Amino acid sequence: MQIVPTLNFGGNCREAFHMYEKAFHGKISCLITYGEANDPAYNPLLKDNQKEYIYHSELVLGDQRIIMSDQVDMEFQTCYPNFLTVMYDTKEEVQRAYEIMKEGSKTIYQMEATPYSSCRVVFVGDD
Repeated sequence: MQIVPTLNFGGNCREAFHMYEKAFHGKISCLITYGEANDPAYNPLLKDNQKEYIYHSELVLGDQRIIMSDQVDMEFQTCYPNFLTVMYDTKEEVQRAYEIMKEGSKTIYQMEATPYSSCRVVFVGDD
């Protein structure tokens, strides 16, 4: 069994996907738009601009896969209680990834040492 984190977005999944790819050295394994999927369950719901929204995408980070998509059938809300934790071996790797991620996110906890980590930062995507 595998538990695969799934991240949902309200129209900016493509930007987040490519930012994660760059920040965490990810590899794209799947990227399908709603227009490409041509799913009859969603086609009637789509506005013209939503055809380019991400229907399903998979990004491989190390040996972990995450799924990312845009929501078109429900109102999107940012969920602060849930986090995706990415762990690196060095403080420098954390700092490098954060430099890429901080422009498109809101920092919840500034980069700092904690009793369990030499370098921790917590952020969520901008709405």
